[in-house]
Amino acid sequence: MNAAGLPASRVPASRDAPVLRWGIMGPGWIAERFTESVQAHTDQVIAAVASRSLSRSKAFADSFNVPAAYGSYEELAAAPDIDIVYVCTPHNFHHQAAVLALDAGKHVLVEKPIGLNAAQARDLAQRAEAAGVFAAEAMWTFFLPKFDVIRQILDAGTLGTITTVFAEYGEHFHRSHRIFDPELAGGPLLDLGTYPLALVTEVLGLPEQLHAIGQSHESGVNAQLSAIMRFGSGAQAVVNTHVHNFTPTSATIVGSVATLTIDGPFNMPGGFEVRFPDGTRLRHDEAAGGHFEGLHYEAAAVARAVAAGQTQASQRTLAASIRTLEVADAIRRQLGVMFLGDTAVPGGTQHATGTEDTATYSTEGTP
Repeated sequence: MNAAGLPASRVPASRDAPVLRWGIMGPGWIAERFTESVQAHTDQVIAAVASRSLSRSKAFADSFNVPAAYGSYEELAAAPDIDIVYVCTPHNFHHQAAVLALDAGKHVLVEKPIGLNAAQARDLAQRAEAAGVFAAEAMWTFFLPKFDVIRQILDAGTLGTITTVFAEYGEHFHRSHRIFDPELAGGPLLDLGTYPLALVTEVLGLPEQLHAIGQSHESGVNAQLSAIMRFGSGAQAVVNTHVHNFTPTSATIVGSVATLTIDGPFNMPGGFEVRFPDGTRLRHDEAAGGHFEGLHYEAAAVARAVAAGQTQASQRTLAASIRTLEVADAIRRQLGVMFLGDTAVPGGTQHATGTEDTATYSTEGTP
C-alpha cells in the first residue's frame, strides 16, 4: 500500500520490456500516435509499415524512420523479420487484416474494436488459438498504471458490492472525419462508446437486460446512443456516447462500501479517487496525459507476454473483448445500426420490443 492507502501500480517500466520487431498495417492517425509513443518510451522496434498505397507507407516510414515500407498487407504478413503485427486499419478491415497476419503465423495486436462484431472477435480468437500465437485487442486504457491499481481495488473488494457503473464519452469532430462515413463503420459506438462499454463489461460482465435509445445524424450514421443495463447481481450501468461535442469523459464505479471516481478523460492517463461515506478520500495521483504518454504501456505489456510464451494479454483477454462486442451488437440490433461488411449482428438469444430507435432485450440463458 502507498501513503494514500491505495495499492501501488505493478506496471513495470516500458523500456524494460523484451524487444519485438513490429509491423504496422494501416499508417493512419492512431498508427502515428502509437509509433511516437513506442519510439519515445520503449526499446520496441517499429520495423515495417504497410498500406494499400505504397506512397502512404513510404511517407509514414520516412516520417518515423521505419526501415521497410510495403504496398500491401500481404507483403507485411509474409515478411520473415516481423514478430508482431499491429493492425490499425479502418474498423471494417480489422478482421481481414488480422486474419492475414494470423494465417502467416504472426502475433497480432488489433486496434479497438478487435472486430466489427462478436462473431469476428470469436473467429480471431479461434484462429490465434489454432496457430498458437498471441492475439489481443489494443484497448490501451486497461494497460495504464492507474487501471492496474483499480483492478487491485476491485479484486480486494475495497468498494464492497458493486451496485452501479456510470461511463460516458463524447467528442466533437469535423464533418469530414471518417466517423461520419457510413461505409467506414461510422458513428460513436466503435470509436468512443467502446471505452464505456469495455469498462462496464470489465467490472460487471454481460447484462441480463439492456434498454438502448439512439439518435441519427444527417450523414446516415448514428449520432448518439445511451443504454441502461441490469446485471444478474442486481447492479445497473448507464452509458452514453455521441459525436456532438466534448464531454468530461467521466466514469464512476459505485460500491456498497465506497465509490471510485476516475478523473476525466477516464480512458487516458490520470488519477482517481476512492470516497467513503464518512468523508474519507483516498487519492491515486498519476500525471494526466494522452496517447503519447499512454500507448507505450500496451506495447510493452504485449512484448512481455509474447516473450513469456503467453498467447493473450491478462489486461485485456480475448474473452473480455468478445464480451464488450456482444453488448455493442445488442445495442446495434436494437437501434438498427449496420456496418458495411457486417453480415450479421449476433449476440445470443434476445427478445426485443419497440421501434428501431428504442427497445429492450433480455439475454437470460445466453452463454
